[in-house]
Order: sequence, then structure tokens, then C-alpha cells
Amino acid sequence: MGYRRFLLGTAVASLIVSSGPSSSFAQPAPDLDRLTAARAAADICAGKITSTELTSAAIARAKASAKLNVFITLDEAGAMKAAAAFDASRKKGACKPLGGVPIVIKDNIEVAGLPSTAGTPALKGFIPKKDAPVAAKLRAAGAIIIGKTNMHELAFGISGYNGGFKTGPEPGVRNAYDATRIAGGSSSGTGAAIGARIVTAGLGTDTGGSVRVPCALNGCASLRPTVGRYPQGGIAPISHTRDTAGPMAATVADVAILDRVIAGGGAATPANLKDVRLGVVKDMLANLDSDTEAAFRTGLDKLKSAGITIVDVEMPKLGELNGKVGFPLALYEAYDDMVAYLKKSGAGVSIDALAKDIASPDVKGTYDGLVIPRKLPGPNNTVVDAKPAYDEAMKTARPALRSLYKETFAKNKLDAIVFPTVPKVAIAAQPDSSSLENFLLFIQNTDPGSNAGVPGLQIPIALGASSKLPVGIELDGPAGSDRRLLAIGMAMEKVFGRLPAPAGR
Repeated sequence: MGYRRFLLGTAVASLIVSSGPSSSFAQPAPDLDRLTAARAAADICAGKITSTELTSAAIARAKASAKLNVFITLDEAGAMKAAAAFDASRKKGACKPLGGVPIVIKDNIEVAGLPSTAGTPALKGFIPKKDAPVAAKLRAAGAIIIGKTNMHELAFGISGYNGGFKTGPEPGVRNAYDATRIAGGSSSGTGAAIGARIVTAGLGTDTGGSVRVPCALNGCASLRPTVGRYPQGGIAPISHTRDTAGPMAATVADVAILDRVIAGGGAATPANLKDVRLGVVKDMLANLDSDTEAAFRTGLDKLKSAGITIVDVEMPKLGELNGKVGFPLALYEAYDDMVAYLKKSGAGVSIDALAKDIASPDVKGTYDGLVIPRKLPGPNNTVVDAKPAYDEAMKTARPALRSLYKETFAKNKLDAIVFPTVPKVAIAAQPDSSSLENFLLFIQNTDPGSNAGVPGLQIPIALGASSKLPVGIELDGPAGSDRRLLAIGMAMEKVFGRLPAPAGR
């Protein structure tokens, strides 16, 4: 006596249960608005639902959400074939951590047989023959890749306003909670896909905030791991010193599953919050809008009530040191790293041809004015040679920044520092959303930890009181403390609960 479930309406794209003569015993399958990756894998493993049914539902919702510009490639045929193959193997007793669960992959991470564009027109025809190691690990764990997600072009921005690829009437990846707002970037499509409940999990990449910013704006969880925790092969780069792939998911518990699949180790369990000590840095509370400030303050009160110890700490010269590291590393390494990637990947495109076809004005200006000529912004609208600043950053400023973090954690006996992931809720989606001013604003809190190479965990905590848009907080912990951060985050999300699904679909 088996269950049979079907999709009722592509616009709704939720699952209900039907059956044969014993339908009175059937239980409704979890709908996409409430589903998590952990629950999906467990239900598929138990035979309560098939991967084929869940994958079909995810694809239907993806099509119904075309206005969000989430996908560059939606691989319906390939995903359904993979789901059917998984279902056939599951009947033989195969259960895996992500067995049969639909996921998405950012389009700068190579997936065999699908275009890997990095969100830029010159790479539209590049189809890798094998998966990037991080994608291969998720696939080996049973995940079904339904498509490659849209992104800020070449990962050089925080808005996701990419005019080169769109499925809706207006350009730019759009926010899951308000399609007139940005989805954040650069892992824009993955964040919007999870926030819109198309899928429960996916992969992005992070150089200065690119998995954390979109998850903060779309109400999902993400981890920027300690640099080097994940293999970096098969990913279009910006900076080998700063880049890392990062898991993004509906919950911290789901992020922990992806992290375990990629990095190994045992299952994570929630921490005892009474044993947790967090620090608040005053400089990271600058430029907050009213919704973000109120949600952060309320969030701290909830954490204190749950038993967490929260103390004020100082990080002298944090902004000054970070300023000497961020642009010099990213802009200088971007040229050599991209040249090497294009050659090794077999994309068949030179860096000059890549730059020539860039569609986004902000990225075009960065490549033509800084990356290609190996320059950095100088005083009075001038540019200067990048090499001296890069050498100084690597020799002096970055080691000093890393020492500052290490000393702050040790001196104050902290598990992590806690701060608003981004200072504002999602802003209007328009060409000006990609301005340098907005870029610097939205990475003000995520960039320093990126440059120090420490792990950062984004956790959704509330919808803004006036905007009704997601607000997130981040935990940055000592290098190598990824599993401890995930354990703390899993306990914290029990305090905050999961955000409501976007309304009005």
C-alpha cells in the first residue's frame, strides 16, 4: 500500500497527497513553504515522497517565479532524469544526506554538461565536462541539481543587478520578499531561490560577503567557511586569497548538512547557549536603518534571555586595516587568477575578450579601469599601480588584521563576534543599486572577516517592522571554528524560529 503524490498547479507548486483505496491513511506531504533540506531527505528516504515529485514541484515553482530572474540555466530535463534515477536506487535501500533533494548552484561553479557563465556574456558557450569538487560532493550525497543561478556579473558586486541574463520583464535578480528590491550579491540567484522556497539549499561563493549578503536580504542561512576548508577548483575566481565556496540553505541545520558533505566530519548538534560568549563591536553598528537596528537590538535581548553572554569589545583600527587589504587583494589578484582560470578551464576565451563583452556598467568600469591595467583607485579620482599596495597588504596589513581578530577572540574569551550582517534591508532594484557607495555600505560588516580569513555564519532573525523584509545577524568566529559556529547557529535559530514564507505568490 503506497502513497502517490502529485503537484496541484504550477503557480502554487506545493505538494499534496493522493492515494488508492486507503487514502484515509495518507498524510499530507510537507509543502515547499515549510520544507527544509533535512526534512526532504528524511521523507524521501522513508518513502513518504519521491525525488521525482519534489523535483517536479521545485521546477514548477521556479517557472512560476520567472520574474525574479533566479536562473541562468534551469535544467528541467536533466534534473528530472537524475531524480528518477535516484528514486530507482532508493528502492534498493540507498539513503544519503541529500538524497533526492533538489538544489541550485551559482553559475560561477562548474557543473558538468551545463553552461558555466559566471554571469557574463563571453562565457555563455562554456560547458564544463566535469563538476567542480564542491558540486561533485553534493551530487555524490544525492543532491539533484535543478539549475545554475544568476549572479552579479563575474561576482563583482552586491546587488545582483545583472542586465546580461533575465527571465522576467526587468533586469536584475529580484528579492524573494519584494520583487522591486535587490536580491543582494553576488550569489544573488541562490539566495533568492532559497528565500522564494524554490529549493531548500544551494551553493554560492564568497569573496567579501557574497553568500551572506543575499541570505541576509532573502531570509536564509549561509556559511562563509574558513578559507581553505573547501576545495576551490572549478570556480571562476576573483581572489585566491579571499575566495571560497559557501553553502546557503533554508536553515542553519541545513547549512550544517552541506558543510559536512563538503568538508567531512560528524553531524553537528546544537550548542548549549549558556556556554556561549559573543562580542559586540561598536563600529559594526554604523549606518543601520531603523528596521535593522530594532531587529538587532531585539535579537540580542532574546539571546541574552536564552542564556548567551554578550559583551562589548573593541577592535582598534579595524576599518583602517581592512581598507588596506580589501581592494588591493581583490583587484590585483583578479587579473592573474582569471587568466589562469580561463586557461585551465578550457573556456576558450581570453581575459581581454571577457572584458570586452561585460554587460554590467559597474563591472565593466571595474575591469576596464582597474583589473586589466592592474590599477587601484587613488586620491582625487586618480588611479595608482596596484602592485605596491598588494605587496604591503600581504606583508603587513593582512597579518595585522588577522592578529587583531585572533587577539580579540582570545582576550575577551569569545566564541564569536555578532553584528547585523548588512546595515539595511534590501534597497530598490535599479542601475544605481550597483553604485560604489552601496557596494561599500553593504559589505561594511562582512568584508573584514573575509580579509582575515575567518568563518562567518549568517542567520535570519526577523522581518523588519516597517519594511516586512528580512534582517539577518552574523557570527564571525576564530579561524577553523566553523563547526562551533554552526552548533551555536543551530541553537540560535531555535530562539528566532524560521521567517515566514514570502506572501503574495
